[in-house]
Amino acid sequence: MSSLPRTGPSRYRLLAVAAVGVLAVLLGLLLFGNLNRNLVYYLDPAEALVQQADYGDGRRFQLGGLVEEGSVTTSADGVRFVVTSGTGPDSATIPVEYRGSPAQLFGAGIGVVLEGSWRGPVFASDTMKVKHDENYRPPEGEST
Repeated sequence: MSSLPRTGPSRYRLLAVAAVGVLAVLLGLLLFGNLNRNLVYYLDPAEALVQQADYGDGRRFQLGGLVEEGSVTTSADGVRFVVTSGTGPDSATIPVEYRGSPAQLFGAGIGVVLEGSWRGPVFASDTMKVKHDENYRPPEGEST
């Protein structure tokens, strides 16, 4: 047995394997390292009501749910409506005051994600995203 340092192809193979390992780790960090900061979570109405005390003092969060049928009323500075977590009679509901111009696809029965904070029992929002599927339907009365 010789205690001489390795030379030749086995040394280069070891260096190549180490370099590939380091590159794989760096690539993984670049691709997935910041993923958690870029994910956006929202609470449904049932979760928001349970965690309401945690989001006091104007702390902003995102609320997502369905706009309840018959609850949409426009006001001078925006729109008021109720967001629900489902279509059943036992679904949690939250009244919402949205300031600003609502999204074009906004309406009753549509899924929305709102950003804002609690103002008493009302969720005050200034940012709205409308959730919709990939199927386009022209407005009623328009020909295709």
